[in-house]
Amino acid sequence: MRFIKCYGKKLILKELKKSFNFFINETNTNKESRGYGLTRDKTIYANHVASIASVGYGLAALIVGVEHKWIEYEKAYDRANRTLDTFINNVEGKNGFYYHFVNMDTGKREWNCEISIIDTAIFICGAITTGEYFGKEVKEKAEILYKRVNWEWYRNKETNYFYMGYTPEEGFWGHWDMYAEQLMLYVLGVSSPVFPINKNMYDDFKKKRKNYKNIEDIIYTYCGTLFTYQFSHAWIDFRNIIDKESINWFENSIKATKANRQYCIDNKEKFKTYGENSWGLTACLGPNGYCSFGSKPCDTNLEVENDGTITPCGAIGSIAFTPEESIRAMEYYYNTFPKLWGNYGFKDGYNLEKEKPWFAKEYIGIDKGIELVMIENYLNGTIWEYMMKSKYVKKGLEILQFSQIKQKEKILL
Repeated sequence: MRFIKCYGKKLILKELKKSFNFFINETNTNKESRGYGLTRDKTIYANHVASIASVGYGLAALIVGVEHKWIEYEKAYDRANRTLDTFINNVEGKNGFYYHFVNMDTGKREWNCEISIIDTAIFICGAITTGEYFGKEVKEKAEILYKRVNWEWYRNKETNYFYMGYTPEEGFWGHWDMYAEQLMLYVLGVSSPVFPINKNMYDDFKKKRKNYKNIEDIIYTYCGTLFTYQFSHAWIDFRNIIDKESINWFENSIKATKANRQYCIDNKEKFKTYGENSWGLTACLGPNGYCSFGSKPCDTNLEVENDGTITPCGAIGSIAFTPEESIRAMEYYYNTFPKLWGNYGFKDGYNLEKEKPWFAKEYIGIDKGIELVMIENYLNGTIWEYMMKSKYVKKGLEILQFSQIKQKEKILL
């Protein structure tokens, strides 16, 4: 079949539909199964393993599908409703949190993984958003799941930081001690009607600032990887609000994304994969497996961490922050590397550094998810619209003392 070049909105919609298809086809839809609604973590080497974060993005995909008339409302409602039943009754976890990876057929723990606060939060964001969209039983069940989450259990009372992970074998480990993808945790945590955290948790995490070239005053993440600037923004519309310290997190993600792209331009002589249209360093598959790649500013040693791998989801997941640059990157990937495109759109990564260029053969749920949600937000703002309808999200932002910015300073897409 001849590979036809594609540009602009046509390509954006093509990728959106292909990403939607991932969540439709790679989800357990056996109504007799205890794992109904669980979405595969990735398409290879995970035949029976679901990611709970993938399920959160899969719930959002149902909304996107209805809006674009790719799935009937009644069918999408039923899928969302049954998926939440699975989490109410079958998915393994503790204190309202779930294991990061679970068996697609049983909902039981896989790979001796951790009970994950951030992956649980992504799932809860998907549940809340679908609850606002579909209403009725879906909203009731989303509230049941949200109210179960004991945010206080996951807080280190000595540091006032959230822990990063927990296993029954080792207990808690790590801390969310500086800015990353965890903004959603504070919004959801402070507004919990059952297990609220104190609002000082938001105030207490470190907000380190650095410049990169002429991009100034970036509140940066430890590893400089793009998903940390994307994941909370997939759900919560931070465009036109600031906190009590006048931080606009959306503007911060714009600056960090531009710095990520500039870092790739600055290092294109070192890595031939990098360039003005090949950028977006984030966590993805590379020749050596799943790795986290980053850019400046950061606190890690990029000389050791980076190997020249680029993933399409880095730039595409930033389309709401840098639309022109992200769309040009999409066009470059699609029109230059046919091997990077397949049944579910863009595959997970590529690397031109070796004698034989490497292209991923598989897709990862959270990477297709961030593409799908951010493309839809860029085009129509749909996921933002329904997430922001939630009384819990509104209350959380109010408790954390976020306020609207002045009209003339508003960020419009």
